[in-house]
Amino acid sequence: MAAAEPLTPDFYRYPWHPLCAADLDGELVRARWADGTELAAHAWWLRENVVAEGAVDPVTREGTLDPATFAADLSLCRVAVGEDGALELDWSDGFGGRIHPGWLRHVADGQHQVNAWLPALEPWTGADLAEPPTFDGARVLVDDGVLLEWLEALVRLGIGRLENLPAEEGTVLAVADRIGVQRSTNFGLDFPVKAEILANDENSTANTTLRLGPHTDLPTREVPPGFQLLHCIENTVAGGWSRMTDGAAVARHLVTHEPETYEALTSLRWIFFNRSREHDHRWSGPLLDGGRDGTPLTIRAFYPVRAFPDMDERDVPRAYRAAKRFNELCADERFQIGYPFRPGDLVGFDNRRVLHGRDAFDAGGGRRYLRGCYLDRDEVLSRLRVLRRRAQESSSPRSTT
Repeated sequence: MAAAEPLTPDFYRYPWHPLCAADLDGELVRARWADGTELAAHAWWLRENVVAEGAVDPVTREGTLDPATFAADLSLCRVAVGEDGALELDWSDGFGGRIHPGWLRHVADGQHQVNAWLPALEPWTGADLAEPPTFDGARVLVDDGVLLEWLEALVRLGIGRLENLPAEEGTVLAVADRIGVQRSTNFGLDFPVKAEILANDENSTANTTLRLGPHTDLPTREVPPGFQLLHCIENTVAGGWSRMTDGAAVARHLVTHEPETYEALTSLRWIFFNRSREHDHRWSGPLLDGGRDGTPLTIRAFYPVRAFPDMDERDVPRAYRAAKRFNELCADERFQIGYPFRPGDLVGFDNRRVLHGRDAFDAGGGRRYLRGCYLDRDEVLSRLRVLRRRAQESSSPRSTT
């Protein structure tokens, strides 16, 4: 009777890629496939990843082994390839098991890495996009295929617009629910954006009729929200066009053409501080934070809350000149796009990469009412990975969970 296919340490399904050989090389197992692909895996790592009682729990698919419990001399005493191509192993502590060769192959192919199943980021300028890429919002609410297309645009370009959504309160949260858990802030789980500030009312510059220059939200936080959704419920005012700039494209320009400005923006720190009687969020960081060695770029550029230089006094003049230059570029038509908000439109964007703003408007001749919410970057990336994997699984050959 053929052995059952081994479970994998997660809930994905993997094509069956049978091994052709596996040899013990000191503390490593060198597993090989017929096409020449090889994976070197440590004996202890393999021990952790057998799905069975005493290693990976078959129900939760999480590891149960505390590294402190490993015997110092724990080693493999048998390594073999089963008749079906699975990896068969026995350890010196008497534990044995089989490992799915397709799961091993996904590690060999790098599909376990952080950026696996995600599109590559694609910086854009005003010459590349005339307006945000647009999708049918009504279908996003019910169709995972259209949701996948929108999320791919959000991650790849940092921006994507939905149209044909209900122009009513609650819609922005319904769209967010299709992605993951919303991030609540001092503004609430979702929040209004409309020019209705009363006398002595604490609120936000966003809830005025003023022009808002290019900025990112909540740089006062250690980790600002990763994505923002803004949904238009009503817009009958003159003016108030939304503006978007890809900070990744501006950073790329600075690296190539203005390296001294880029150095100041990435090294000189400011304290960002929200002004409120009930909240005191503060964080110190450069205007361009991260973006190297795979770290997501975080742009901290909301000038209403950029409160104090946090640097040597000799650096303050060049820090201001760099901030001025950065905002000049972000508002330059070479990098910026503009569009009106129509009732039923929702624009999602990467809040740590794409700077948003708006033109001033006249509230006396109408009403402009948007509703927004935030999601952490992790939620968007998680949902996108799952949808991409499911799309592949639907067409995969022999596989197992």
